[in-house]
Amino acid sequence: MSINKNHSLAEKARSFTLLSCVAFGIVAQIMALTFYGVSNTKQLIRVAESAAMQAAMSAIHGADSLGFSREVMDIYNGLSDEEKNAVGTPAYLEHFSSIDTGSDSTYRRLINMLAGTKEYHNVYAVYIAMYDEQNSRIVYIADADDIDGQGIKPGEWEPVNKKGMMKFLNHNDSRTLYDIAWIDKYGFLCSVAVPMKDSAGNLCAFMLVDISISEEITLMVKFFFQLLIVLGAVTVLISYTQNKRIKKGLVEPINRIAQASSDYVKHKESATGEKSFFSTLDIHTGDEIENLCNVMSTMEKEMLDYETNLTKVTAQNERIETELSLATKIQLSMIPHDFPPFPDRKEFDIYASVEPAREVGGDFYDYFLIDDDHLCVLMADVSGKGIPAALFMMISKVIIQSCAMLGTSAAETLNKTNEAISSKNQTDMFVTVWLGILEISTGKLTCANAGHEYPVLKRSGGEYEIYKDKHGFVIGGMEGTRYKEYEITLEKGDRLFLYTDGVPEACDAYNNMFGTERMLAALNESGSGSEPPSLQDTLTNVRSAVSDFVKDAEQFDDLTMLCLEYRG
Repeated sequence: MSINKNHSLAEKARSFTLLSCVAFGIVAQIMALTFYGVSNTKQLIRVAESAAMQAAMSAIHGADSLGFSREVMDIYNGLSDEEKNAVGTPAYLEHFSSIDTGSDSTYRRLINMLAGTKEYHNVYAVYIAMYDEQNSRIVYIADADDIDGQGIKPGEWEPVNKKGMMKFLNHNDSRTLYDIAWIDKYGFLCSVAVPMKDSAGNLCAFMLVDISISEEITLMVKFFFQLLIVLGAVTVLISYTQNKRIKKGLVEPINRIAQASSDYVKHKESATGEKSFFSTLDIHTGDEIENLCNVMSTMEKEMLDYETNLTKVTAQNERIETELSLATKIQLSMIPHDFPPFPDRKEFDIYASVEPAREVGGDFYDYFLIDDDHLCVLMADVSGKGIPAALFMMISKVIIQSCAMLGTSAAETLNKTNEAISSKNQTDMFVTVWLGILEISTGKLTCANAGHEYPVLKRSGGEYEIYKDKHGFVIGGMEGTRYKEYEITLEKGDRLFLYTDGVPEACDAYNNMFGTERMLAALNESGSGSEPPSLQDTLTNVRSAVSDFVKDAEQFDDLTMLCLEYRG
């Protein structure tokens, strides 16, 4: 049994496990990085807020920071737009030269406080500033980096994002003020602010602490690669472990079941005796695979039992078929089938056929000479099908012939037959019989009908027509039944057609019956010559018409027909 390696269950399981582990690793890494970044940023914001609050308290109580802020902003607000736009030039800084920046000045004390806070809390920047709402600018008042004279000077300004600025200006005391934004000059920064107000509650400035998010991104990248190594190792370990478990608990048992199935088929094709394949697998996975193995083992046992029984049943059926074939031959031997039946008698001709629905049937016909001038003709149909009907048919045929040979009339023959059959009829079976005794010399036909189909009569030169005769009760149905007879005078060229109900009641696939009208139409087919069809051709026409009508539908009843021609 060859399997494409790329499409094998083991390869699919390996690929699925690896992809699942990789997907899990990616999701875990994204979640871990997100959690790390958010948590770390929140922690830094808390540290920056604490630093800003500490620096603000120190600046307010340790120096006149509010007065210094008003002094710087008064000078800034007194400048014209043209003067403000000269920021960064010596001329611009000259406007703020009146501010005392000496060693004992308020500004220097503020710088020292801010620098100490920056160093203690290890933040990116600590500074005091105020916002110019009209021009979206941040005006610096004191910067911790100016402790060595290299930082931003009082009164210098930079443009800011208006949204972030308005967030600070429209603050309330119930939340932390911070804003994260990209600054072309400094990169990603998170600015945390604490408002600085005078005793009247007026906003004078903000104590701001900046955190460099770019540094945090660098730490996150480092953390990413460390996590990648760890997750990669875990992914490989989990993938290997799971693949091994799947292979042992799923792939190998299925392959063993598949191999057992293949061996089972090959063994059956070679027919080399009985052998177990599934019961010896010994699979104990505790899941559907084990259940499948048990089902296959049970199926194998049941198949062996079935094959054993099938062999017995086949042998029995062959014996029954042989016996049925023998019964068919016996039954057919009981029915005359040599035509013409009396080659030396030119006064009449007979042709008949019987076609059982099964191997044997209950329909039968018969004709025999009672004496040189009397011919007995009969058509009968036993109730039921198969062997019981065939046995009843042979008994009935023998009794009818025996009674007719006594030289009695048609009605008396049926009377005696009914007495003989009804007296010991324990099977509740019966037989319908049409019986006629023809006086050959005169053409007089004495008839009696025991529940059988109407005969069909054709006068010379005419067409076949239903002859509605007098019906009596069926033979074997009730003791004491008396039958009546009637006479038909046959002329030279007249014909009599007898049949069983299997002809008009033949059905197609839609349960439509053939009917007497179609039967009469088939009987009256004239053929290609001027002479009427032979008796054999007449029956052939009827049988062909029935076949064309029923097509592939199963034959439900026996088809039996007889045609008698009186030639005078």
